[in-house]
Amino acid sequence: MLKVLQVCSDTNIGGAGKCILTYLKHCNREKLDIAVVLPENSLLKPGVEELGFKVFEIDAMADKSLDAGAIKKLLKVFKQFGPDIVHTHASMSARIAARLYGAKIVYTRHSVFPPSPRLTHGLGKAVCGLVNNSTADKIIAVAEAAKDNITAIGVSDKKIDVILNGVEPLRQYSAEEIAAAKAEYGVPEGHKCTAIVARLNEVKGHKYFVEAAKILKDRGVKARFLIAGTGDMEEPIRKQIAENNLEDYVIMLGFLNNVEPLMNVIDVQANCSFGTEATSLSLLEGMSLGKPAVVSDFGGNPGVIKDGKNGYIVPTHDATALADRLEKLFTDEKLYGEMSNTSSEIFKSTFTAAVYARNIDNIYLNLGGKNNG
Repeated sequence: MLKVLQVCSDTNIGGAGKCILTYLKHCNREKLDIAVVLPENSLLKPGVEELGFKVFEIDAMADKSLDAGAIKKLLKVFKQFGPDIVHTHASMSARIAARLYGAKIVYTRHSVFPPSPRLTHGLGKAVCGLVNNSTADKIIAVAEAAKDNITAIGVSDKKIDVILNGVEPLRQYSAEEIAAAKAEYGVPEGHKCTAIVARLNEVKGHKYFVEAAKILKDRGVKARFLIAGTGDMEEPIRKQIAENNLEDYVIMLGFLNNVEPLMNVIDVQANCSFGTEATSLSLLEGMSLGKPAVVSDFGGNPGVIKDGKNGYIVPTHDATALADRLEKLFTDEKLYGEMSNTSSEIFKSTFTAAVYARNIDNIYLNLGGKNNG
């Protein structure tokens, strides 16, 4: 049985943490003995332990990729558990410690953003390539765009496998439950609904979402635009809504612990990212309920939404294109039904939690480890 130690430096539950929990729920426990290393007081710990996996806590590396003090402490854990494979999530400290220990190293690149030009040419590229190639036996990129980012800084493409994220399907609500959720969110009966689920940062493109709402309101389209999330752009977004008299059309929901009611309410999901986006978990959750999406042509979005099949892809920073495509899905019932069915089919074939876990299992089993050649 291969022994695998997953290492995550996050203290909160972000995209990496959700992927870890999804994987652990569906991993191959007959062939893999898995434990997890976390910084002290990580919010991931209860979820990992609830699934029946051992957690090692160290008082270092919290929210840091590289922490010199963590390397020695990680080595102590490695010697105690004896991993064949160390799988790191944004932890260079763990990659260094694993190389010193002698385990095979898997590293997941969870984000997509263009690397600095100084890292894609000359000495910068050579150094980045050397560091990453020497501290990873296999790299998992969560989108083709993530793979492109990594190869641009000198990483060998032979080390990289693209494994798209997967999620648990959401529960389909009854008509009564949907009506209740609509009332809670302020969506009148007979109105179409779209939502953007993302932290309120500039690169998530909420500005263009609000601009699209203004366009459709001026056209007389009966709809509501919902925004779920928190972040440093909250006040600018509220100001934009007020300045355009959209208080009755755009509704800010704040942070939602559970997006299932929201995904049951909406007709179409939106994603307007232009600075960072991997394989959006919220897009996948919406697809599990047959929700098409209109998304920007950035990062991992084209790997999830196939233009004209389960939604539409529009240029970044283009509110008019976003509004046009949303209106088409709001008003063409036949088209909407076809795209809804395709969304469900693509989810079941490609983006389930079970498919995701099998892909990760195969990485481990094909790689072997310290004691397996």
